[in-house]
Amino acid sequence: MSHLLLLLAAIGLDRIVGDPPWLWRRLPHPVVLFGKAIDLFEKPLNRSTFTAEGRRLNGVLTILALLAASIVIGLVLSRLFAHLGLIGLVLEVIVVAVFLAQKSLGDHVQAVADGLQREGLEGGRRSVAMIVGRDPKTLDEAGVSRAAIESLSENFADGVVAPALWYAIAGLPGILAYKMLNTADSMIGHKNERFLYFGWASARLDDLANWPAARLSALFIALAAAVRLGAGAGRRSLSAALRDSGLHRSPNSGWPEAAMAGALDLQLAGPRVYGGVRVSEPMMHAGGRDNAGPADILSGIGVFYTACALMAGLVAIIWLMIRLI
Repeated sequence: MSHLLLLLAAIGLDRIVGDPPWLWRRLPHPVVLFGKAIDLFEKPLNRSTFTAEGRRLNGVLTILALLAASIVIGLVLSRLFAHLGLIGLVLEVIVVAVFLAQKSLGDHVQAVADGLQREGLEGGRRSVAMIVGRDPKTLDEAGVSRAAIESLSENFADGVVAPALWYAIAGLPGILAYKMLNTADSMIGHKNERFLYFGWASARLDDLANWPAARLSALFIALAAAVRLGAGAGRRSLSAALRDSGLHRSPNSGWPEAAMAGALDLQLAGPRVYGGVRVSEPMMHAGGRDNAGPADILSGIGVFYTACALMAGLVAIIWLMIRLI
């Protein structure tokens, strides 16, 4: 069976089930295991006594070893599932669904809107602190809402589109390698004193791996905006992505964030505070509204789920085209 069809099943399973807390309270999530593997390398190979070049080389060797191990595990699982017939197909769908963040992302962002509506600003701050790194105490209601929408759009690219894309391209080895790389970037890809050199290779490779997904995600968001909010919102979304994506500090995150800013006609990004340090960035879609609220979060979630459905539709179309050739 084509792994594109398995991907469709996994997208559907993730949309319905997501990441059930009862399961991951009993079993370690694979991403947690990836994190432990990264720690095994980082602690002995990233000592402050090493030279900068030595730490950079160790970081290169670390991510290459981890990616190779992920690919091998993916190949072993593929061979194993192929010999298990229908059970193997079901197991592969489950594995792929585990690495998609569609429902869990939507649920976490929904919690921010619920927190604002039920408990006011403090409720929103508590919920948004679970999904963003900025200091929630510095955020007013509009800031909390914008932070949630930014997280939703950015993670659509690297939590949904990118793993689906790499599975479509390279099957289980592709999605496992991508998730290992993305986990490494989130853990050691920071430009601080500890990780500047050791995490250099992970950060650069993650930028490369996310390059196509980021641009695809912007297109899906623009199309979803046109479907849900009207043709004008779709045009505004695409225009914002093309115009403002380069304003973001990341070469990739600006694409879905700018697209969502245009879709909702909101200002996103701009100055924010991380750990007491103010980071100044330009506003994306600076001509949009600055008074975001829970209704905008809900509208963003609607665009997000429509974009996920459009992605699934594209996978189905490609599968049908392959079948007809």
